[in-house]
Amino acid sequence: MKVLISGGGTGGHIFPALSIANALRRRMPDVEILFVGAEGRMEMERVPAAGYKIVGLPVSGFDRKRLWRNFGVLMRLWRSMRIAKKILREFRPDIAVGVGGYASGPMLKEAQKHGVPTLIQEQNSYAGVTNKLLAAKAEAICTAYPGMERFFPSGKILLTGNPVRSAITEAAAISRSEACSELGVPSDRPVVLVVGGSLGARTVNEAVAASLDAARKAGAFILWQTGKYYAEQCAAIAAGHENTVKAVPFISRMDLAYRAADIVVSRAGAGTISELQILGKSAILIPSPNVAEDHQRKNAEALASRDAAVMILDSEACRELPSALTSLLDNPDALGRLGQNAAKMALHNADDKIVDRIISIVADRK
Repeated sequence: MKVLISGGGTGGHIFPALSIANALRRRMPDVEILFVGAEGRMEMERVPAAGYKIVGLPVSGFDRKRLWRNFGVLMRLWRSMRIAKKILREFRPDIAVGVGGYASGPMLKEAQKHGVPTLIQEQNSYAGVTNKLLAAKAEAICTAYPGMERFFPSGKILLTGNPVRSAITEAAAISRSEACSELGVPSDRPVVLVVGGSLGARTVNEAVAASLDAARKAGAFILWQTGKYYAEQCAAIAAGHENTVKAVPFISRMDLAYRAADIVVSRAGAGTISELQILGKSAILIPSPNVAEDHQRKNAEALASRDAAVMILDSEACRELPSALTSLLDNPDALGRLGQNAAKMALHNADDKIVDRIISIVADRK
């Protein structure tokens, strides 16, 4: 079987794509997999590092604020469609899988035009523009949230959940004390894990800085992933609170960090939320306002409405995070309830469910 997987741009698209590829390879060792991404985006590094071949398209997103710049975008889209056609002719896939992101649009559109069956994986609770445009001619649409009939044809939807990194799901095998020891954080105090992405999130970092005194008074310790853009600035702030916080630019062992954490403070990307649900972690979500269709806010609302997370808007984070942390740290029952309710929303083995559908689609075509 030959499988083409297209999309990327962020970890929220790339990690599910790699999970699907790994599940395909685990179940069918002779499967041929080709990734198609966008030139200059992070998938062009992450995918080869995971052992897969990738081809880049010169595609980019539309500039919604400066419309005059979109002439160049349209030219790159036209070139991408031509390259996508050449990829199909040379690779001859049995199926094309789209995970969202710039590259999946032209690649899956060309696949559909040439009679190649397509499967879409939508990570968010609010569907992206690309996936909505591709849905009509897709064989299947794998979703992570119920109620997606408002975006997609109901007969094509398969509720699978989002694939998550295998290392994350194996975190339960490590004891909390071992995880704390490895990370250099105290195991005898509540640990607050803060993650704002590999580059960092300015508002999240500012809100954490405003919460350090509240954390100290509550007896908590903060493990603060600042992101590389804000590393020096945050390290200087942390230096004045040595017994309360450890600031690091990036955490490579997220399995250990999740295992150590009693509370997670993070953005509300689909991948992060799926990991929180799988692990049953209590979380305070600060959705980024700088994303398409405000989808992070809708992701966070899906949990907050079920008492499975606390949501704080980006504009209110500096003011509200200190009191939100104090409230949860002072109320273990409420803290535990968030994690329990998040776990109830978890959908396990998403990668295998998606692979099952890929296999059935290809079998039906033969």
